[in-house]
Amino acid sequence: MRYVLAVVLVLGLAAGAAFVVSGRAVAPAIRILQPTTFVGADTTLDVTVEAPKSQLSRLDIVLEQNGKRTPLFSLAAPGTAALTQETADRIRVSRPIGKRALPDLQAGAARIVVTAARTVLFGLRTRETTAARDITARFTPPRIAAVSTHQYVNLGGSEMVVYSVSPPDASSGVLVGDRFYPGYPAAGAGMKSSDPGLRVAFFALLYDQDLTTPIRLVARDEAGNQAQAPFDYKTFTKKFTRGRIELTDDFLHRAVPQILEHSPELKVAVTSNEDYVPAFLKINNDLRRIDAEKLVALAKQTSPEMLWKGPFIPLGNAKVESKFADHRTYFYKGQEIDQQVHLGFDLAVTKQIPVKAGNDGRVVYADYLGIYGNCVVIDHGMGVQSLYGHLSSIDVKPGETVTRGQQIGRSGMTGLAGGDHLHFAILLQGQPVNPVEWWDPHWVEDRVMRKLHE
Repeated sequence: MRYVLAVVLVLGLAAGAAFVVSGRAVAPAIRILQPTTFVGADTTLDVTVEAPKSQLSRLDIVLEQNGKRTPLFSLAAPGTAALTQETADRIRVSRPIGKRALPDLQAGAARIVVTAARTVLFGLRTRETTAARDITARFTPPRIAAVSTHQYVNLGGSEMVVYSVSPPDASSGVLVGDRFYPGYPAAGAGMKSSDPGLRVAFFALLYDQDLTTPIRLVARDEAGNQAQAPFDYKTFTKKFTRGRIELTDDFLHRAVPQILEHSPELKVAVTSNEDYVPAFLKINNDLRRIDAEKLVALAKQTSPEMLWKGPFIPLGNAKVESKFADHRTYFYKGQEIDQQVHLGFDLAVTKQIPVKAGNDGRVVYADYLGIYGNCVVIDHGMGVQSLYGHLSSIDVKPGETVTRGQQIGRSGMTGLAGGDHLHFAILLQGQPVNPVEWWDPHWVEDRVMRKLHE
């Protein structure tokens, strides 16, 4: 009898211990990824739930508003939601929850509530978690309209527009075809206004875009509501030159190994004379594309303030060896091997002459950069940057503030340079545009300063 009582006691203690321990078992972990703050016409719900082996006894998602509960998902009735098994322990639920998907949703405050549970101890106990997020439903699209007038943009050239957007926290700018140029608070350009939504946007019609490319103001608020508006502009064509470049063995043997040494991402090796032309083609195509992507990435470091003033200064007393958007055809031993477009100005004087900053700004890059060799990129704010390539030496560092006319290095023949010269480019959101306009005081006054003053 004592033995039986002892066994019962031990079993009771074990069961009690198991019951206590099971109460400490891991509960489901819930993350509400989207929405974060607002719900608009086409917002998507995005929720992840983690539990051991994704074994859930319950998963309910509801939207609460004005005392009404709208079911969004449950294990028993998933509805239109997509259920994805991301890992062994994590599932993801997504579905549209905007006004279009939920017609009864009203503008104003609402709440998303997610409840997940799993059973433990052979189903005798349940571990449950609830997560909630307060949101605001907003369905009114932003309002956007141009303030400045007379925008004229040349093929390959730049322009600026002043506009107003409401609400001020909406993301906005100019869309040229599929290229987006963000707007920046007008206060950053020195404009004083009582309108908190006043913005300034520099935009471009790229050399390879059509004159009929649509250009419009666009805005998107945090709820995903979108708006667009036309504005006054005219486009003008421009002819670009064509050139012929004869590649020599001397050039290939000098430039190719130097560039490959700094470009391990190409995974190209030169072991014989037959390797130089294929390596050059890899550089002239793949590395050129990689460099272009890096310049777009550097544009994200731009200041929201206009750091420059007045026209940019070119390299003094220089001979123009190549212009913007020159179409180049490359020949080797009389055979055409490649074609590319030169997106800057090649300016030459003598060997290793001082190169000066075109305008005030902040250095965002000062190192070797693929086809440009030793290169400096200066940010002038609001998406405008200048590039100085093929330098023999660099005198500035990233993060350093420079002034118009300050020496930043010396000209050279690093990268894909056939001789000592400076490759100068103006970039707008990382896209090359015609530098001639930025050197022209009349263009700067009419296209930029006039609109700021008005």
